[in-house]
Amino acid sequence: MSSFPGKDGLWPVLRRLCPLILPCNWPTWDSRRPAESPPMTTHSETRILPHTADQMFALVADVASYPKFLPWTAAARIRSVEDQGDHQVMLADLVISFRVFRESFGSKVVLWPAKKQIDTAYLDGPFKHMESRWSFRDVEKGCEVAFFVDFEFRNRLLQGAAGMFFNQAMTGVVRAFERRAEELYG
Repeated sequence: MSSFPGKDGLWPVLRRLCPLILPCNWPTWDSRRPAESPPMTTHSETRILPHTADQMFALVADVASYPKFLPWTAAARIRSVEDQGDHQVMLADLVISFRVFRESFGSKVVLWPAKKQIDTAYLDGPFKHMESRWSFRDVEKGCEVAFFVDFEFRNRLLQGAAGMFFNQAMTGVVRAFERRAEELYG
């Protein structure tokens, strides 16, 4: 007879091993049906920064520079950029490295300069789904920056791990863009 966890799923076994391999706040999905996935991970944030919408748009659009300042971004490669008249379509790859995890993924980045908006859609890699949107609007004291991201990993273990630190990580990403804007624009 096999010692594989079978009908009860892998999560109870992982939780028993918690002190050895996982942070002890590992989410519990015992009550879920085995075929059901962990929830998608979503974050949105709006900030007012003392820069212009054009400056912030340019900063976020500069995907090739992400490894210089963005946490966990080990590499970036621009596959192509096509001008579509009122917008540009960029195909880009990022390598994300966090502790023992190192994953690369491709995305389609649509730059809308007139709308001051950047939309990203997942192409290939470890995700089941991933999309994000940045929008920038000039306001009295600078620029309103709105950020939204929604994703789900294909691998349930990675999705569970992401859920444990996701909000802190996404807040760190936004703060990294703020610090970079301060370095570039004062």
